[in-house]
Amino acid sequence: MTQPFDFAQKVAIIAGGTGGLGSALRNELEAKGCVVASISRSHPSSSSHITADLRSPEAATTALAEAIARHGSVDIVINAMGVVAFGPINTTSVDTVEELFLTNTFGHIFLMQAALQNMKTGSVLVGISGVIAEQNLPGMSVYGASKAATRSFNEALAREARRSGIRVIDARPPHTETGLASRAIAGTPPKFPAGLAPIQVARRIVQAIADGETDLPSSAFAP
Repeated sequence: MTQPFDFAQKVAIIAGGTGGLGSALRNELEAKGCVVASISRSHPSSSSHITADLRSPEAATTALAEAIARHGSVDIVINAMGVVAFGPINTTSVDTVEELFLTNTFGHIFLMQAALQNMKTGSVLVGISGVIAEQNLPGMSVYGASKAATRSFNEALAREARRSGIRVIDARPPHTETGLASRAIAGTPPKFPAGLAPIQVARRIVQAIADGETDLPSSAFAP
């Protein structure tokens, strides 16, 4: 039987920790007793934040090393960073394609690679591929592909990390009201139905960490 995860004094790193979902995750983890540090490429560095562009493998390695130097260890790493773009593929620029994959896929891989090299048995890695990784949509094809690639990576990573006693969770929440669509790097978002509140998604992910889960499909986030 899986023992409940003990959050007390554990160190959690959240990439994208200053965004809508990242902030909600931070609040939930701190309420559980975690020490939380966030990573983003624009927010100024502070005692609880590391400025790093995780699209670079060297930056990911340096960020994890800095977190360990500050806090002594890392027990939970969550990737909540991402960018989105809208529009048909025949009008999507090469620059947009590259940015989507650099941030959503390569950045995720670089972060998980750096984390795996610095975590011990009992640690947890969380990737948020989202519902788009279950079924892609017209007008979001490249974004969906970048997230589907992330989900595929997480599936293989879970089997590799298991050998070291490290758990991987792939979370695929439905549309969530993080404000990401309003900050699209290209195109105009369609009118989405009302999404989930970030706190609802954050609580479900933290519950999954606590309960030893490894897969959170979109259906797991039902109200």
